[in-house]
Amino acid sequence: MTNQSDTSAASSFGLPAGVTAGVPAGLTEPEAIARRNAGAGNTAKLQTSRSYRQILQENLFTVINTIFFAISLVMFRLGRFSDGILVVIVIFGGVLVNIYQEIWAKQQLDRIALLSRPKATVIREGKERLIDPSEIVLGDILLVHPGDQIVVDGQLVGNGRMEVDESLLTGESDLIPKHTDDPVYSGSFCVSGTACYEAQKVGVDTVAYKLMSGARVFRRSLTPLQVEINVVIRIFMLIAIFLWTLVGISFLSSSYSANEIIQRFAVIAGLVPAGLLLAITLAYGLGAVRMVGQDVLIQQSNAVESLSNVDTLCLDKTGTLTTNQIHLQELYPIGMGEPELRELLGDFAANLSTSNRTSEAIAAACPGKARYLKAEVPFSSARKWSAVAFDDVDRRGVYILGAPEVVLTTTGLISPEMTEYIQAGVEQGLRVVLFAHSPEPTAIQPDAPHLPADITPLGILRFSDQLRPEAYETLEGFAQAGIRVKIISGDNPQTVAALARQAGLGAEISVVSGAQLAQMDEAQVAQAAQTCTVFGRISPEQKAMLVRQLRKAGCYVAMIGDGVNDVLSLKQANLAIAMESGSKATRGVADIVLLKDSFGALPRAFLEGQRIRNGIQDVLKLFLVRTFCVTLLIFAVALVTDSFPLQNKQSAIVALIGVGFPTMCIPIWAQPGLLPRRSMVRSMLHFVIPATLSLTLVSLLVYLFYLVVAVLDLPPGATLTQVNHAIPRSALVAILVMGELLLIPFLKPPTRAWVGGERLSGDWRYSIVALLLLIMYLVIVAVPPLRRFFELYPLDPLHYLFIGLVAIEWCYILRLIWRTRFWIDSWALICGNGRL
Repeated sequence: MTNQSDTSAASSFGLPAGVTAGVPAGLTEPEAIARRNAGAGNTAKLQTSRSYRQILQENLFTVINTIFFAISLVMFRLGRFSDGILVVIVIFGGVLVNIYQEIWAKQQLDRIALLSRPKATVIREGKERLIDPSEIVLGDILLVHPGDQIVVDGQLVGNGRMEVDESLLTGESDLIPKHTDDPVYSGSFCVSGTACYEAQKVGVDTVAYKLMSGARVFRRSLTPLQVEINVVIRIFMLIAIFLWTLVGISFLSSSYSANEIIQRFAVIAGLVPAGLLLAITLAYGLGAVRMVGQDVLIQQSNAVESLSNVDTLCLDKTGTLTTNQIHLQELYPIGMGEPELRELLGDFAANLSTSNRTSEAIAAACPGKARYLKAEVPFSSARKWSAVAFDDVDRRGVYILGAPEVVLTTTGLISPEMTEYIQAGVEQGLRVVLFAHSPEPTAIQPDAPHLPADITPLGILRFSDQLRPEAYETLEGFAQAGIRVKIISGDNPQTVAALARQAGLGAEISVVSGAQLAQMDEAQVAQAAQTCTVFGRISPEQKAMLVRQLRKAGCYVAMIGDGVNDVLSLKQANLAIAMESGSKATRGVADIVLLKDSFGALPRAFLEGQRIRNGIQDVLKLFLVRTFCVTLLIFAVALVTDSFPLQNKQSAIVALIGVGFPTMCIPIWAQPGLLPRRSMVRSMLHFVIPATLSLTLVSLLVYLFYLVVAVLDLPPGATLTQVNHAIPRSALVAILVMGELLLIPFLKPPTRAWVGGERLSGDWRYSIVALLLLIMYLVIVAVPPLRRFFELYPLDPLHYLFIGLVAIEWCYILRLIWRTRFWIDSWALICGNGRL
């Protein structure tokens, strides 16, 4: 325990005396420094991204890298040093690039994390100070407000009270009341009330340390795109294992040399698209950096791409749709004059230990003075009311402020005129609350808060809250993108509906209240979640239930929140978005934080998500065509000629020039665009299947043609085993490289002449890259040392011209297949259902 003098100076803390009574003045700065030097500081670091060791381990020690490493060692052993070096350069060169990209992304994420790092309010020498949690030491006195995260373990001191959400630790969402001497744990957060606690466990000794470390970055919530890519990589791995098994069997049952077998193992290993992960990492890193400049803070690396999958957007009204700048617009006194009502309201607001936007608006319009506070019930979203109990001579009893329909359940003293006044305010989109009184100060118990039975209404208050200027345009943008918007609020349903209409959600809005939801069974709740647009007087638990029902129905849900009452629903959503001005707890569980409360930045973030997804989809198309084409060629050549189509170095040059280098540019230059609401792989089949089958057939014919040429060039008396396979293999490399490079303009058509498998892009950069890579290939075949390194046969220039003409003819055939949809019609005929 601390040894400071018990100088609880309420005025120093800027809080009502009821909160700070009995609170020590805190440590002095020399005491704090001494304890930190003695190892009693909160110095345990919470990682904001993967460590350097994890990045190295996850990139180096993979199954495919282990296989390539073993292959390179065997090649060195067999004296094929150039092959071994090529494996090291190509594979581990890509790994090094990937490591560099991830370290760069880690450093960016670490810098970004500093922008939203939670702060702690500590009391030292009788004064409040805002410090970094790492500066906390044992014995510090910390002050907690609603929405603040409890950053170290401790024990409440003083007379403050609060309700704590420990769901991040226990999984239970029930609020836990905390009083003097009760323990509090890091990882929980204050929902209502204000209190002080003494730090008793810091750093690695805290209960929640292991849960909190990496809770943000290492929450592996994969997007549909990531799930599909993982499936694709697993399929390629299974294909590779199957082919390795066949090659192993052929080694045991035939006369192939160890050198030939290792060559084939290396070519098959190259079928696994390891470079695809590099492209994804690059796309995510670029997206995060781009969004920082758009006032969007990315706390999960895949969050922006995840946004492109969203089809249902749930948001709160206050602080999201509106600016949360609440003003007291009008008073309706009941049984007294307006001056007297203002005085009562001023005293009510001046003695609250926990303020919110509503009480701050009252305090700004109605000044009051401190009274003897006997008891207090802070406002909570679940109760929908707050109360204070005075026991002064001239101010006695319980004063209650809350939602009219909640407070009026215990009183019938409301006239038709008052009801009409309340309804008129609601229909204007105003926040309407009721102020009431009960004469007995002991009528409320903070430990078990319930409304008193004898309540007399004193007045009705109307508050205005301004719509965000960008709200209309933002919601219209989401509507055009096919995203449904659900407004889930704790305010009156009709108030929320009126604001929704002002924001442009349409005149016909279906509305449901929390009370109505409470009467529904699970099937009815699921139906309401799908069909209704506005949900009012909703509790935090009901918010989470609605999000859960939407996800259960197959929706990809984003939830935007700013208050502590939104935390439960944020954790249930596929994508959690928080406002910068929101509570620390809300920002802590969010995947995306909107800096400067930039609600209008969401459409830009959505476009960035489309850009990332489109870029990765384009990369995947090239990988699929190349991998399936080489796989089919391996089977076809083995079936027709009992040989293997490529050597290791030849396969490497096809992979590097045809896929590797282009995929470094595609994620950077990708453009946003609407995406099909179906499986990504299925949406790519119209491009991949015709390109793969036609390129495989043309490549096989070229290979066989030049194999015949090589056979005809045999001297008299020579056997087929003496055929120079370098000739057909070099021709095969040429047609594969040219074919893959010609796919790039088809992927991003610069003119209408290239439109076939994809829509017109008009972007010439991709075609220019393809042309430069073609020149690079021609340089390699023209320079003898480079040609010999890649084991390419020196074909006559006329042969390259012939192969080029074949490739161009293939382009015309492929474009015709795409434009006539011949393959789709044939597939539909086979399936008998008229569609793919």
